[in-house]
Amino acid sequence: MKPLKECRVLVTATSYGKNDPTLFSHLEARVGEVIYNTTGKPLDSKQLQALLRDIDGYIAGLDCIDRHAILCANRLQVIARYGVGVDAVDLAAAKERGIIVTNTPGANSVSVAELAVGMMLALARNLVMATQATRAGQWPRLNGVSLEGKTVGILGFGSIGKNVAKRLCGFDCTILAYDPQLPEGPGDYGAQLVSQDEVIEQADFLTLHCPLVEDNRGMVNDKFLARMKPGAYLINTARGELIDEDALLRALQGGHLSGAALDVFARQPPDPLNPLLALPQVITTPHTGAHSDGATNAMGWGALNNCLAVLQGQEPPNRIF
Repeated sequence: MKPLKECRVLVTATSYGKNDPTLFSHLEARVGEVIYNTTGKPLDSKQLQALLRDIDGYIAGLDCIDRHAILCANRLQVIARYGVGVDAVDLAAAKERGIIVTNTPGANSVSVAELAVGMMLALARNLVMATQATRAGQWPRLNGVSLEGKTVGILGFGSIGKNVAKRLCGFDCTILAYDPQLPEGPGDYGAQLVSQDEVIEQADFLTLHCPLVEDNRGMVNDKFLARMKPGAYLINTARGELIDEDALLRALQGGHLSGAALDVFARQPPDPLNPLLALPQVITTPHTGAHSDGATNAMGWGALNNCLAVLQGQEPPNRIF
C-alpha cells in the first residue's frame, strides 16, 4: 500500500469546498498532491482522459466517466462520487479495473427536497411570471392554485422523496408515492404508497425522484404524460434523461399540463434554443438542487472520507462495489 502522502488526488466536483474551505486544506494536508477542475463545469471523457493518468484517488462531480476515461486511469483506486447518482460512471469498466466506486447517499436529500417543494409553490402561484411582469411595470392579476386540498405524487420514495413528503405535511394535501422497492400501504410522513399508475393519474403535482436506470430512461413520454391529470404540473429534480423533452413540449403547448419545473435536462447545459426554455409556464434552473451550504458540505466530507479510506486500505463508509 502506497503511503498516503505519495498519492495524487483529482477533484472535479465544481462546488467542492465552496462553503467550507477546510475541505481543501484537509485534503491537501493528507495527500501528496491535489489536482482541481478549473473549468467550472463537469468534464467530458476527453478532458478526463488527459487528467486521470497517474491519479490514485478521484473525487468526481457530474463528469462523463466512461470506459475510455477509465482505461486511461493507470493507477486509480477509487472513484468517490460527490453526490448520489452513478449513472455517468461506467461501473462495468471500473469493476474490471478493480476500482472501488463510492457515493454520498443522503447528503443532498434535504437540499433537493426543499427545491422540489419550492418549485411546486412557484408553479402554483406563477411566481416567475409575476416577478417578471412586476419588474416590467405591469400589475397583473394572475390566477394561482393552492397546495391545500391537492394531490402531490412522488415517484421514487427514497431519502429525497421522503424528505419531500415530510415538508409537505403542513400543506393539508394528499401525498401519494410509488417506489418499486417498497410495498403498497402507509408510508412515512403521511404518504400513501400506491401503484405507479395511481400516482401518475391522480397527482395534481407530480415530482420525480427516481434514480436513472435503463428501464426508466425516457419514461415520461407521450403515453405517460397523457395519463396525467389535465392541468397537472410536473417537477423534475432527479435526472433529465427520465423525460422525453419533445413529448413534454407537446403536452405543455397543447395545454394538457399547466406547467413544469426542471432542474435537470437530458443535455446539460441545454441548448439555448431548446423550446422548453421559451415557454413562460416552465421554470428552469441549472441543476442546482444540491447547491446549498448543507448539501455541498455533506457531499464534500462524505466523498473525501470515502476517498481517503480506500487510499489507506480501509473499507469506505459508502461503497457501491
